[in-house]
Amino acid sequence: MTETERGCPYSHVDFGLDTEIYGHYALLDGHREESRFHFNDTTRRGFYMLQRYDDVLEGFQRHETWTTHVRSALNPEPGTALLPQDLNGEAHAKLRRVLNPFFAPAAVKRMTPMAHERCVELIEELRPKGSCDFVAEFAIRYPTDLFLALLGLPVSDGEFFLPWSETLFAGFFGGDPAAAAAAKANIIAYFTEAVRERRANLRDPREDMVSRLVEARIDGEPISEQDILTICMTLMLAGLDTTRSALGYIYTHLARHEEDRRAIVADPGLIPAAVEEFVRLYPLVIQAGREVQEDGEFHGLDLRRGDVMWLGIGSANRDPRKFPEPDRFVLGRKGVNQHLAFGAGPHRCLGMHLARLELAVVLKEWHERIPDYRIKEGTTLVERGGQLTLKTLPLEWEV
Repeated sequence: MTETERGCPYSHVDFGLDTEIYGHYALLDGHREESRFHFNDTTRRGFYMLQRYDDVLEGFQRHETWTTHVRSALNPEPGTALLPQDLNGEAHAKLRRVLNPFFAPAAVKRMTPMAHERCVELIEELRPKGSCDFVAEFAIRYPTDLFLALLGLPVSDGEFFLPWSETLFAGFFGGDPAAAAAAKANIIAYFTEAVRERRANLRDPREDMVSRLVEARIDGEPISEQDILTICMTLMLAGLDTTRSALGYIYTHLARHEEDRRAIVADPGLIPAAVEEFVRLYPLVIQAGREVQEDGEFHGLDLRRGDVMWLGIGSANRDPRKFPEPDRFVLGRKGVNQHLAFGAGPHRCLGMHLARLELAVVLKEWHERIPDYRIKEGTTLVERGGQLTLKTLPLEWEV
């Protein structure tokens, strides 16, 4: 007899555990096809899983009654404050209006020359070695440098900023809590010094984000220093680990699928389409959390105030009802830009244009310089649970 919660079949799968690469996607695919909804009981509060494309899209659109009081179904407690994610309704919209100009296509375009320049520098540093751990030596370093540039901070600060951010990320996934707390304190102190420097020497707020945050007004009031620091921390947490994740899966795919790699090498004009298909197939996050604010129902699923919802991005993007042959990488896939890799609705990813730029620049510059590479023989690739990323990706190439 099937065990159910309010008529919804149970899932006892802990998606926070590590698996071999693609293990989480296999579990999600099985769940999606087994039942439209599941109730997962592996967290203290449990959560209802929306898994099919149309349901997940509708869940994102229910932003007035399903709010970001829970941002992750796997970690429903508030934890580290994030802005603007923690806001909803008009308060969220007002802060997004302050930040949007720095993430709009025109602003991202202004970053393009620097993005290419820094990418080439990092590749040329690695190329003579003939091998690297792509995850640790490139996939996290590159977005860290662009993040600092976006804020208007020295890219060279990445030398000490990157170890701090890595220690902090590790703390979220079972690392040393004391070391993570110390790293967080260092990062906050670094941002605090940047804010104080801008207060003394304001720069052009159209091009310098910290200056923009210092001079911005919402309803006539300045943004508090605590909120400015939270925004800086949020942009770091949202932008670095996710880009590392995407690059790890993309380069694993290209190392194992020579025909796809050859197509990109032969025609770099295919790269924008490749980026869209890659983020559909390997989205930067596999789920978003929401908290139900009032009793109701969702297509026969009885919901109550306080219920936690899992909006299954990873399973929706591979739903065969929406994308034929969803587990295949198909360049030029029809309707690929309808994927939910960046979410949907008012909380749609602020940095999606920057993420696309970073991935496209790396694909272009890397393959111009290192068109042939392989995964080191004997490697077992492990993906971290929760927020999927590869723990290591040892690549080799001829010098």
